[in-house]
Formats: sequence, C-alpha cells, structure tokens
Amino acid sequence: MSGRTASGDAPARLGPGDVLRVGAAGLRSRPTRVFLSALGIAIGIAAMIGVVGISTSSRAQLQATLDRLGTNLLTVGPGRDLFGGDAALPEESVGMVARMPDVRSASATAKLEDTSVYRNDHIPEGESGGISVLAARLDLPRTVGLTMAAGTWLNAGTAQYPAVVLGSAAADRLGVSTPNTQVWLGSQWFTVVGVLEPNGLAPELDSAALVGWDAAASRLGFDGHPTTVYTRAREDAVEKVRDLLAATANPQAPNEVEVSRPSDALAAQQAGDRAFTGLLLGLGGVALLVGGVGVANTMVISVLERRAEIGLRRSLGATRGQIRLQFLAESQMLAVLGGVGGVAAGIVVTAVFAVTQGWPTVVPVWAMAGGILATLVIGGVAGLYPALRAARLAPTEALAAP
Repeated sequence: MSGRTASGDAPARLGPGDVLRVGAAGLRSRPTRVFLSALGIAIGIAAMIGVVGISTSSRAQLQATLDRLGTNLLTVGPGRDLFGGDAALPEESVGMVARMPDVRSASATAKLEDTSVYRNDHIPEGESGGISVLAARLDLPRTVGLTMAAGTWLNAGTAQYPAVVLGSAAADRLGVSTPNTQVWLGSQWFTVVGVLEPNGLAPELDSAALVGWDAAASRLGFDGHPTTVYTRAREDAVEKVRDLLAATANPQAPNEVEVSRPSDALAAQQAGDRAFTGLLLGLGGVALLVGGVGVANTMVISVLERRAEIGLRRSLGATRGQIRLQFLAESQMLAVLGGVGGVAAGIVVTAVFAVTQGWPTVVPVWAMAGGILATLVIGGVAGLYPALRAARLAPTEALAAP
C-alpha cells in the first residue's frame, strides 16, 4: 500500500495485488450500483456476441447444407418468347441435357396447371393452400438430393397409378404425416406413398405434391413438356455446363431458356443476412455505449461520495498517480465484470437459439476476445475523467468535504 514516512521517504509503490484489492474494495462498498452499471455493459456485449454467434451458426448450417447437397446443381426453366409470352422446353430437353459430357445426372418436374390437391373432396376449390402439383421423373431424388421423411419415393409401378409424394410443407398444410393416406388431387383420389424432408437447394419441392410422369399424362392431361430440368454437373465443370445448358436444352431457341444455380440464391441470402447482422451489431454497439456511460456515471458519483477517503489517503502519502490508478482499476474491474457476464449471456443465447433451430452452435473466439477487449477500452475511457478528477482533489479540500 501507499504511504510516506515521517522522514520524507518516497511513497510506497502499489503492486498489482494492491491495485486489485483497493479497486475491489471500492466496488464492494456499493454492490447495487455496481450491478446495475455492469448490467448495462453486459447487455451490450451479450447483444453483440449473440448476433455474431447466431449469424455464424446460421452460416455453419448453410455450409453444412451446401456440403451435403453440393453446389453443382443447376436448374433449367422456360423463359419468355420474342413476343413476351411463356416459352416451353422441348420434351426431349431432359435427355439432351443428360447426354452432355460434364453432366452427371439430369431429371425434371413439370407443373400441372389448373390442378390442385386438397385433404378431401369437401374443401372449396379456392382453398388450395398454395400447394402446387408437379409431375416428377423417377430419378429426381438422385439428382436433387431428396430424402424421405416417411414412406418411399415413386417407383416404376406407383408412377403409373394415382400415387403421390408430398413435400414437407405440403404435408403440413394437408395435415398428412404418414403414408397410405388419400388426398383429393385433380378431382380424383390419390394415395400418399411418401413425405419428403425439406430441401435447401430446391425449396419449391417442399410445397409441392409430386405424381408420376406417366400418371400425370394418363390421368391429369400432362402434355410432356418439363418446366424445370435439374442438372447435376461435375464440380470442376459447373461454369462450363452452365454456359452450354440453354443451347442444349432448347437448340432452336436458347434465348427462351433460363438457367440458374440454386446455391447462388443461398449465397445471396447469406449476404443479406450479413447486412442484417451489421445492423444488429450497430444496435449492440449503441447498447454498449449506454453501458459505458453508466460506468462513467457510477465512477463520477463514487468520486463525489468518497472525497473524504481520497483526502485521507492523500494526507497519508498517496500520490496523485496512485489515486488515478485506484479509480481506473475500479472502472476497469466494473467493465470487465459486465463484459464477462455479457460474453457468458451471449453464448447462452446463441446456444439456445441454435439448438431450437437445429443448427450447430458456433461462437467465434475472436468475438469473445473482442467482447472482453471492448469492455477494457470502455472501462478505461469511462474511468479516465473520474480518475483524473479524484487525483486533482487537494487533501485539505477533500477532508473538509461533508
């Protein structure tokens, strides 16, 4: 501890342990105010850690999805003709695309216009629930990466009969969770043989009822023209295949063909999420700033309330530098308390949200370290003025304060 001997020796130096002990003693003397000030810091840090953690966990889930489904899926669809009308893909487009040298597999679906599906035949026609009816080829799961949640996919037998596979969202809207249930499709009964798991690269299939290619032609008036051709290219030739798909799918009118890459849409969505994350980080920064103001306010009031203590320490030989160090230490400790609590709260928030969404929990180390570093900076800035003010108090003035 500090002090000056009667013979005028230099004041004793404050060691690190002394600084921590003196700073902690100042905080223990007013626990409620310390808690409320630290809470402001904690809220700001927790908000920032939570935003970063949730965003990172979301990206990890997206990357896992892309790793599982692949980024080499391309889709081909009809665009517009020269007169602005709806174009159509040739019936042979799937076979022509499948014969491309760098294409591993190709399959297709076709939207059946004016065909709806209902839970039963008593539901009004207008209440379709936004479920589309698609004709599907048998190799669609292999090309797109579909998996079954229940039941089985269409086969050579069921594809010729009134059998249907429901996407995950379509099954929820129809209230169907198990196979061997009948639904009213195209003014006739179809039997549900399977329910699909959600698919990130082909979300349009989640809200669809899929029937066999042959059954659609014989029972629902399907004309054989696909509306979406799914193409799985070699990983090292995706761009090459993409450039050739339009001319291959419709050699006579390649300008009437639209080619897209579903993973690009997911990447764009991720970019949008990053922009939203930036906004939330800004809000977290505002909360952190408010917490810093709270720390500064607490330390200023502490200086005013402890003038007698400051005067006593100065009269016993404490230097201005030691007084500054004491109050800076208090401010730093107060901020660190809030920072550690905020980091812990942010991790908990991230973990709870990620678990409820079925995502991996990922909190970057740099975010946690940055949170603690931010609190140290805030503690230093917030405590600088009160520390300087305390150090400038003359011993006689401080002791004379009520």
